Amino acid sequence: MKRNYYPKIFFAVIFFLLLTKCSAQQSNDTKEIKKGKSMSEKVSKSDKDWKEILTPEQYHVLRDRGTERPFTGKYWDSKEEGIYKCAACGEILFESDTKFDSGCGWPSFYAPESQSRIATQDDYSHSMYRIEVLCSKCGGHLGHVFNDGPNPTGLRYCINSASLNFEKKEEQKK
Repeated sequence: MKRNYYPKIFFAVIFFLLLTKCSAQQSNDTKEIKKGKSMSEKVSKSDKDWKEILTPEQYHVLRDRGTERPFTGKYWDSKEEGIYKCAACGEILFESDTKFDSGCGWPSFYAPESQSRIATQDDYSHSMYRIEVLCSKCGGHLGHVFNDGPNPTGLRYCINSASLNFEKKEEQKK
């Protein structure tokens, strides 16, 4: 009895081509991430270590995914020039020239310093859907991103002041 191997060979070739395409796409995604200005090592600490480094409010926001009350954070209405860094690990996250007054009571930015510096994930807490913004280096909760921002991105990164440290432009030159 003669067996027909053509269908098996056909499916094997298709499977191989799909695997090759997925592998190439994954390689391209990695290249895009590496285009960022920093490929920093991940920071991993115990809760005890974070509590020693951070203030209680910073710990609540960055590690417990809390939020500060609107119009109370130290940077919500700041207009100084400089950079905003993660309060937990020091990673540069936002530049002042992307900050704008959204009226929401938290610092708002239309773009991060580099996409590789932040991570996002779905957030279904408080009976609503939002997109959570995290520091890609230490995993600290920064805030949320919404699609109601200004041009050129149309995004509003609504970030807790407690998750940030600010470095003035003059201090950067030193």
